[in-house]
Amino acid sequence: MRIGELAERTGVSVRSLRYYEEQGLIHGTRTPGGQRRYHEQQAERVAFVRSLYAAGLSSRTIVELLPCVDAPSEENSDAAMERMERERDRLSAHIEELLRTRDALDTLMERGRAYRRTLGESEPRSEPEPVTP
Repeated sequence: MRIGELAERTGVSVRSLRYYEEQGLIHGTRTPGGQRRYHEQQAERVAFVRSLYAAGLSSRTIVELLPCVDAPSEENSDAAMERMERERDRLSAHIEELLRTRDALDTLMERGRAYRRTLGESEPRSEPEPVTP
């Protein structure tokens, strides 16, 4: 299939597919006229790559993991497992940081609400006089 067909089937832009190919994430062939052609299995590969990107993995990390997907062996499975464990630890640390940030925002929001409540309970404030030049 052509690159436009692959893009349509996978919901990935042509530009992204070119990038995936440049990074070694997907593979295609070229016609004598220079057009890219992809095997049907590349649509599944694109979906897999997208899921890894969505999990926060970089293209470099994904490239390191693909040999385990393409031709599993004890050697590359062990290396892939170690890499995935490092990525999982990185994601867990990021999640913890996001939770701390969310909690800090919750605290700030509650302080803002409390402040607004005190304004509502106090005497009405008069509007400041406009400043004229």
